Amino acid sequence: MPQAQAAHGQLGDVCVLGLGKTGTDLALYLSGLGEGRVRSVTLYGGTGSLEDERRAGLEASGIRVVLGSEEVEGSYDLAVSSPGISELSGFFRSARAHARECIGEPEFAWRESPQRWLAVTGTNGKTTTTTLATAILREAGLPARSVGNIGTLATDALQDRATGEWFVAELSSFQLAGAYRLHPRVACLLNITPDHLEWHGSLEAYAAAKERVFQNLEAEDLAIVSCGDPWCQAVRTRLLGRGLRVLALAEEDHQDPCAAFVREGRMVVRIDGEERELLGIDELPIKGSHNVQDALAASAMALELGVGVEAVRRALLAFRSLEHRIEPCGEHAGVRFVNDSKATNTDSVEKALTAFAAGRIVLLLGGHDKGTDLASLSHAVVGRCRAAVCFGEAGERIALDLERELGQGGGQLVVARGEHLRDAFSRAVALACPGDTVLLSPACSSFDEFGNMAERGRLFKDLVAALSLPEGDERR
Repeated sequence: MPQAQAAHGQLGDVCVLGLGKTGTDLALYLSGLGEGRVRSVTLYGGTGSLEDERRAGLEASGIRVVLGSEEVEGSYDLAVSSPGISELSGFFRSARAHARECIGEPEFAWRESPQRWLAVTGTNGKTTTTTLATAILREAGLPARSVGNIGTLATDALQDRATGEWFVAELSSFQLAGAYRLHPRVACLLNITPDHLEWHGSLEAYAAAKERVFQNLEAEDLAIVSCGDPWCQAVRTRLLGRGLRVLALAEEDHQDPCAAFVREGRMVVRIDGEERELLGIDELPIKGSHNVQDALAASAMALELGVGVEAVRRALLAFRSLEHRIEPCGEHAGVRFVNDSKATNTDSVEKALTAFAAGRIVLLLGGHDKGTDLASLSHAVVGRCRAAVCFGEAGERIALDLERELGQGGGQLVVARGEHLRDAFSRAVALACPGDTVLLSPACSSFDEFGNMAERGRLFKDLVAALSLPEGDERR
């Protein structure tokens, strides 16, 4: 029997916020539960929602659809919000005023099927850690699926969830802001650096949303927390104060009963005083200090569930870079090209730079300007890159900050500019020498020029592929 059938509570009248994939899939799932659990389903599309073919399909399933409005009317037992709708928005406040409870989609999915959840959050590294943890569990013969912010709605996965299957959930700060009862068996916080402040209103609120992943953990559960930044260190202190088992994710051994770290070049996980040595960091196919941390976190999650060391090692050795995350995508004239389009904030770029030889990086930076402070990024780029080509809406601001950093401390960085990614790519190719790596790691979201970061990454890969085409080929 599918595990999703474990919950049979009456939901009553439900409204769903948002006409994107999350909202439409949620509404269809709810409408399929039948009158025994749901009296009515109303979907509010929001101010920007327009009449299209989706409405007819939704209404044919018994869903009331309200387009072009963020004014929720009536009374609801439950409201479920899509992750793009901020708790600070009038849309969310209106729903909260007309519903007994307002929650996010992962919270809803967990209530429907609460067994066997693992949760991963953090500013960077979530997707790699989630995917790798799922791969390790599968290598050990355990049924497992990656869900959440990684691209597969947990609610969609409920439809065919088998008894015994683990959900490894990548959870964004948006999703965790609407979580209240969600209780994973193991929860992991990789890092906290400034991001999505326009959605949360402040760094404090953003960090508090991330910390919610631990709110329901009990003594037999495991919290995995990085020691790499002050925000995570503060979270770790609070969790220890609650008497929880906390595994310290660190570069060096903290001598904690539970820890994951590197000793003499070897990855080590210790749980309740028992150490497991995994493999050397030079054996790990995914490079960079951040990937070592992600691999340690994923391994610790699996080991906590009883997975054997050999299965962990096999999965680590077989794992390769994810698309758009430090993804090798070709070589031309002795120059390597790497797609890291998923690096949409400055901390992610700084970590990506550690995967390549200093002084041999030609970096592509730019995109939609989120107004992030650039001081730390500029220092890292000047210290590790040979050239930086800045493009897009944020390009000029980034270029000026790099030039300011150069003026303060010297250095040999070449700063160039391009209006769009295509222009910037041509400039980067012209600047690169044999032995260099041209790295797209933009530190910005993509919405000034592209629909999403994947579209940006695919264009970069197309441009790389075109370098090998004959002169005159119109695909160039």
